Amino acid sequence: MIPRYSPEDISAIWTEEAKFQRWLQLEIAAVEARMEAGFVPEEALQTITEKARFKVDEILEIEKETKHDVIAFLTNVAGYVGPQSRYIHEGLTSSDVVDTCLAMQMRDAGKIILADIENLVAVLAKRAVEFKYTLEMGRTHGIHAEPTTFGLKLLLWHQEMLRNLDRMKKAVVTISVGKISGAVGTYQHLSPKIEAAVCRKLGLEPSSISTQILQRDRHAEFATTLAIIASSIEKFSVELRHLQRTEVREAEEFFSKGQKGSSAMPHKRNPITFERLTGLARVVRSNSIAAMENVALWHERDISHSSVERIIMPDSTIAVCYMLRTFSDSLETLLVYPERMEENFNSSYGLTTSQTLLLALTGKGLTREDAYRMVQRNAMESWSKKIHLRDLVLQDEEILQHVTPEEIAGLFSFENILGKLRASVDTIFERNGL
Repeated sequence: MIPRYSPEDISAIWTEEAKFQRWLQLEIAAVEARMEAGFVPEEALQTITEKARFKVDEILEIEKETKHDVIAFLTNVAGYVGPQSRYIHEGLTSSDVVDTCLAMQMRDAGKIILADIENLVAVLAKRAVEFKYTLEMGRTHGIHAEPTTFGLKLLLWHQEMLRNLDRMKKAVVTISVGKISGAVGTYQHLSPKIEAAVCRKLGLEPSSISTQILQRDRHAEFATTLAIIASSIEKFSVELRHLQRTEVREAEEFFSKGQKGSSAMPHKRNPITFERLTGLARVVRSNSIAAMENVALWHERDISHSSVERIIMPDSTIAVCYMLRTFSDSLETLLVYPERMEENFNSSYGLTTSQTLLLALTGKGLTREDAYRMVQRNAMESWSKKIHLRDLVLQDEEILQHVTPEEIAGLFSFENILGKLRASVDTIFERNGL
């Protein structure tokens, strides 16, 4: 991921230095496990532990000749260790190192992402409670529907992120698996006990079965979970972009002092952060497709997945980390305009009470078809003539045969609408633990 979207802590997991450090940690753990099993002299382990090190630039220089990164790494380490290096990588294959250490990197990145999700959940909960009763027009197909509250919108997102938290926890468990089973996974020169011991030292579970590689359905689950998280953030961002439109302007991205919105138009205050998050979600989703393409490999292994994972795993974890933190910060500072929400609510001439009126008429014994016809007739006239629906209904002799003017006034009463909505909001918030 380019530096512009790369938080330092999660990016540090994916550096060449960090990768080779994990490789070295695994190789030493394997020597230690084999020493404990009686296959390596204790003094050899001591020498390896004391002397084993590497230099990234030297590894890269060696790789120019070997065309093999693991061999280049081992050659570099051996140069520092000396003759006792013969015990390093004994019985292992390259994928034992690469796959197991990739699992460590994904696990460590996943833990950072889990903490970021938990932070976003907390921000959503706080702001949902803040706007619990803030009346807002609910929209379906982009058209005024019935009243809701801005707090309910945020509560909905809060619950979605809790589901994402559960998904990510499971994905981290799924990927926290190592394999030290050698070429094609048959332990020809090792043993399941050695594998279990090495994995334990690295904080991983041993795979119950593998080929020369860990199976890529694990990686696909991890990548698609990241894609779902990114898609949720995009969903929230798209909604806030809509709400910032000039014609709506119910919420607005914070605009800092000295910030500029357009090189040409000084008046512009654009939702650039939410647009940026929308774009990054496309990258993460695209990467998840590549991860699923990696599931089907030839026989016990090929390396068509390798080049893909060198790109998509760092990029997707870093991007999602950035997205979570950026959206959390933007939500914390989001400007919300309740007065504008009320103006928009009142701009559709009471039409959003149409269902309430419809149900009142069917409650008087009318068929749904007849009641719908009466209400729709007035609703269409209300919109075309910009007359409040209540005023038209009070002049409709057919409707007045079934409901009184007092009942109509009650149906359209703002206090009545708010009262019913508050009761529903209380129930929904309580049901969701806030």
